[in-house]
Amino acid sequence: MKILHIITSLDTGGAELMLKRLIESSQNNSNYQHCVISLTKLGKVGEQLQNLDIEVCTLEASFSLMLPIKLAQLIKKIRLLHPDIVQTWMYHADLLGGLTAYLAGHRRIIWGIRCTDIHKYSIITLVIRTLCALLSTSIPNKIICVAEAARQNHIEKGYDASRMIVIQNGLSFSHLVSSTEQREILRLQCGFSSDAIVIGSLGRFDPIKDYPNFVCAAALIAEQHANVYFLMVGHNLTADNTLLQSWIDKTNHNDRFVLLGERSDVAVCLSAMDVFCLSSCSEGFPNALSEAMAMALPCVSTDVGDAALMLGDTGIVVAKENSEALASALSQIIELSEKQREEMGQRAKERVMAKFSIEKARMRFEAVYQELMKDKKETVSARM
Repeated sequence: MKILHIITSLDTGGAELMLKRLIESSQNNSNYQHCVISLTKLGKVGEQLQNLDIEVCTLEASFSLMLPIKLAQLIKKIRLLHPDIVQTWMYHADLLGGLTAYLAGHRRIIWGIRCTDIHKYSIITLVIRTLCALLSTSIPNKIICVAEAARQNHIEKGYDASRMIVIQNGLSFSHLVSSTEQREILRLQCGFSSDAIVIGSLGRFDPIKDYPNFVCAAALIAEQHANVYFLMVGHNLTADNTLLQSWIDKTNHNDRFVLLGERSDVAVCLSAMDVFCLSSCSEGFPNALSEAMAMALPCVSTDVGDAALMLGDTGIVVAKENSEALASALSQIIELSEKQREEMGQRAKERVMAKFSIEKARMRFEAVYQELMKDKKETVSARM
């Protein structure tokens, strides 16, 4: 069975990484062949997929006068690849990829909703979501939502509820390992003392990650705890980011923040933390939180997407966009003993490994593929 994935871009992000993990996890299964089209550029994830010998094409499209030409090229490419199923990821790909697949003659189309809401996004994205809601009754056979919160939110926005199912992100745990030595080396490089408690964040610099919330909460904690430091890891989380640095400057605790930017050694970065914090104002199923749980970190998260479902009783969930509540929850964990923090983190690890593995997610995706192919065979048989 040939699955064509159409995605907005292949830069590092939650949807892109989930797509990569899904394809990686099925490489030993000859029943499935995956190929990918990025509507824009190749990106790091695209390069990684190519290194796995996955066929990856780029459209280099943009909202310009060239867009109709690019969409015509996409229709031609879809016909050439002749996939059994077309699966799209995120709003732009749902709209453009879904429409072009339909025009190319395909009737087994899966859309992908990767966020809960878009109040921090552009007017164009809002318009595209509205168009997707109108087309959701006719273009896609299935709409796969990354979280139950995302499904409910999009039903309220007009999406066809009868076509929507939830498949949460799955995590591959094999790369989430780090030694005590690696932890100590990175902490030393960051200038953390042996008795420092490090609160960390992980994720790209983006409005939905609400880093002002994280920085404000950190400032409140820094006033009360002299041995607490803050480690920020992710794309554009660097001192060169003048906006981020201006927020940190206002705390008067610049020396407490370490900005590492984007790193390939995510497991090592997480191991250097003692507490993980997700400060987002919007999420679907946050990958960073699941990775932190898998690294046995005690976690505090804002109540976004399915974060509360993920954590269960293994962490603390607070209202979004409330720095005081976030600081209070983090302080609760800081004030635990080291042993208590370790036990809390271990419960989180056991939960995420039991419930949110990539194997479980892949099996659910493949069940959807099989259902669509079965429907096709039954339709052909009925006509005969």
